[in-house]
Amino acid sequence: MTLTPAELTSAVSGGIGTSPQRPDGNLKVRGEFAYASDLWHEDMIWGATLRSPHPYARIKSIDITEALKIPGVYAVLTHEDVPGRNLYGLEHKDQPVLAVDIVRYQGEPIALVGADHPETANRAVKRIKVEFEVLTPVTDMETAADDTPLHPGGNLVRHVHIRRGDQNAEAEVVITGRYEVGMQDQAFLGPESGLALPAEDGGVDLYIATQWLHVDRAQTAAALGLPEEKVRLTLSGVGGAFGGREDLSMQVHACMLALHTGKPTKMVYNREESFYGHVHRHPAVLYYEHGADHTGKLVYVKARIYLDGGAYASSTPAVVANAATLGVGPYEADNVTIDCYGVYTNNPPCGAMRGFGAVQAGFAYESQMDKLAEALNMSPVDVRIRNAMTEGSLMPTGQKVDSAAPVAQLLKLVQDKPMPPPAVNDLRHMPGGVSNTTHGEGVVRGVGYAVGIKNICFSEGYDDYSTARVRLQMVGGELTAMVHTAACEVGQGLVTIMQQIVRTELGVERVTVLPMDTSIGNGGSTSASRQTYVTGGAVKAACAAVRAKLGDRTDIGDEVIDETVEWRHRATEPLDPETGQGNAHVQYGFAAHRAVVDVDTELGLVKVVQLDCAQDVGKALNPQAVVGQIQGGSAQGLGLAVMEEIQTADGKVRNPSFTDYLIPTVLDMPPMNIDVLELADPHAPYGIRGVGEPPTISSTPAIVAAIRAATGLALTRVPVRPEHLTNT
Repeated sequence: MTLTPAELTSAVSGGIGTSPQRPDGNLKVRGEFAYASDLWHEDMIWGATLRSPHPYARIKSIDITEALKIPGVYAVLTHEDVPGRNLYGLEHKDQPVLAVDIVRYQGEPIALVGADHPETANRAVKRIKVEFEVLTPVTDMETAADDTPLHPGGNLVRHVHIRRGDQNAEAEVVITGRYEVGMQDQAFLGPESGLALPAEDGGVDLYIATQWLHVDRAQTAAALGLPEEKVRLTLSGVGGAFGGREDLSMQVHACMLALHTGKPTKMVYNREESFYGHVHRHPAVLYYEHGADHTGKLVYVKARIYLDGGAYASSTPAVVANAATLGVGPYEADNVTIDCYGVYTNNPPCGAMRGFGAVQAGFAYESQMDKLAEALNMSPVDVRIRNAMTEGSLMPTGQKVDSAAPVAQLLKLVQDKPMPPPAVNDLRHMPGGVSNTTHGEGVVRGVGYAVGIKNICFSEGYDDYSTARVRLQMVGGELTAMVHTAACEVGQGLVTIMQQIVRTELGVERVTVLPMDTSIGNGGSTSASRQTYVTGGAVKAACAAVRAKLGDRTDIGDEVIDETVEWRHRATEPLDPETGQGNAHVQYGFAAHRAVVDVDTELGLVKVVQLDCAQDVGKALNPQAVVGQIQGGSAQGLGLAVMEEIQTADGKVRNPSFTDYLIPTVLDMPPMNIDVLELADPHAPYGIRGVGEPPTISSTPAIVAAIRAATGLALTRVPVRPEHLTNT
């Protein structure tokens, strides 16, 4: 008889539900972990990129003569040297590998240099002469669709409109608002980097920090004019991602230089170039109207949302769909009218970032719920509970929520958390810290609440799957399992989760995770809070196949049991193009926050005193990692609330450095009391629910709500700046 997982794991530690030590943990703490920027080869050269200084300009000529004269320069390449297709993109092939006749954003790549030293390469980049005809940039997302076309077909990337219920419904209480969300950066600490090695078969081997190996390979191979089997990618150490590595950066460029020169080529962006070289969170302008009866029950929600996609499409179409389909929030509303527009501009390209459209919508609809509570003289928690979604509720798309939706429970949990002690007249605990900016004059405290909803996994009929190979054999007299996937570990702990699943399913203590590369089938992107669900599901299924082949044997001798499985979650479907109706999403995640803040109204300084969270995760496969994800997501939400913004003027980035682009540090993070609910999703492996994104959605509006409560100010834009808060 085949043993059950429970029987197999009875004598094995480190399975699901525990928090074993991460295999990369000690190395990272000691500073010994090898990241992609640490890659090295004996005979390598260094690549560098010439980028446009203009947001919008016509290229009249490119002269590389002087750059080629510098000793140590092996190659200077332009669009004429792109061997294959000079267009790529995640959803639309609209972005050139190297600019041809037009540059559409500041920082767009124009030419490449390969040299024997990075300083030589940078010096050569400065010798390349480009003559530009500077054009007037398109920068206003609200009017971009009617402005100068930046691409064939115009500037509208996608318009999603959702129509459900009575479009002419009327209500006793009507609340309107206009909201803005600034451009946030993923701000990962490890810059874009990789090493390309020319191969004897005419192909190339690329070692790269990325989020999606197979999509990188497909786009790179097309640009190089090579069959995909001749472009082999291996994941290198990734220093964070958060969506910013889903698009190509220097992948094709490094491979072009390697193939052109016949030498291994390394490229590493400095921090300024990193700000120019990857996509950011879409800035947004959102117009909302909520109608409710006198008890606070929503009658209708109307919204018009604009998302600035920047110069190229990236994942804008999917972000637009998320902002639209999740635009009402975790609330029941029978009558919904939503129009969401994603547009091209000459601002920096925008794409995936943690929360993916739900963050922008969440700030607006939660601000509206606070305004509704004020208009009805209700508490912010009560008005939310009055409208809270439950299992069986319908989304604006008509999709039924068919697993736990504990919105009211999450709100009550954070509401019941102990409050922090009253403020004390101690510089260490004041806004501004020990900088002696205040002694408590003008400092007021506020409390705010928010709850958010996020779809999990890919949507709208996308063929979302992952591939996993599990091998069982005796190594050194010990039964050992090996796991191989192409799913990218970007710091979130996927390697540990895969080990835990194998230990649980096969009862094997020793589990080795092989390097992640393209020699195995697609693992999908490490995004959309999907990897534990989809790759975890694939590993679980591969273990089941191994277990079936194993039968009731306990000794396999010299036999190797090897099974590869391609695993899919349940199907989704495209939205109806006319009504926006359809079962577009796989699963929904929910989180709630309560924020307590102190605000110095004279200086415009904010200190988040406490930030409590409750989140349903279905099943905590690794409880410590779950808490870490909630803390990390909340930190990024805090950053968007009060400090993080890429500031642009006429399409130009004004603050491309960590000196001027501020992110929360350990000194900015407040104590967090966290409740983790485990309400199993019956459709998911182990009942799990994606964890990484929901806390980013509700943390921002909770903090801003607390600042509003402290100051009485409307605060319709994030991040909240000091000048928004001062009484003078």
